[in-house]
Amino acid sequence: MTTELGILIAGVDEVGRGPLAGPVVAAAVILDPLRPIEGLADSKQLSPAVRERLAREIRRHALCFALAAADHTEIDSLNILQASLLAMSRAVLALRIVPGHVIVDGNRVPSFDGVAARYSVEARVRGDESVPSVSAASILAKVCRDRLMRRLDRRYPGYDFARNMGYPTPRHLQGLDALGPSPIHRRTFGPVQRLLPLS
Repeated sequence: MTTELGILIAGVDEVGRGPLAGPVVAAAVILDPLRPIEGLADSKQLSPAVRERLAREIRRHALCFALAAADHTEIDSLNILQASLLAMSRAVLALRIVPGHVIVDGNRVPSFDGVAARYSVEARVRGDESVPSVSAASILAKVCRDRLMRRLDRRYPGYDFARNMGYPTPRHLQGLDALGPSPIHRRTFGPVQRLLPLS
């Protein structure tokens, strides 16, 4: 996506703030204005099959994209907001093309470790609904994180990660009660914290 002045715009979004386990994953995407992608929308509004199809198109047709994460230990040490901003910063900095402008979904912008002068940055509430590159970032981040949680379900069975993606569903909470927290659970989140031994 470009502005009317031809400035390359990177859209940025993250997924995974609400789960009790696993990382928060962010994506940054610079779309190719000559290869528009139909059907881009907030990933939460799309079915898994449509998300997967669009993710393939984004990977094929975008000028560039990058994915990054902040893991459960960083979430516990920083808090979920700061970890989300860190993941978004990592995604932007990993782009192989430097954008002229960055649009971040939400009402906060990440820090870029002193290199923000390279591009302007803005926060856009509901940007994943109105800015195609942010929608694309939302889709890539969601597809990436869902795949990761399905793999983690095989490593840590009993919590239903393959279906709940780490969110606090009844089956997930039942698994927590029966098995205790797994190594990837977020220790500072209430339903997990209550099961930890008092120090």
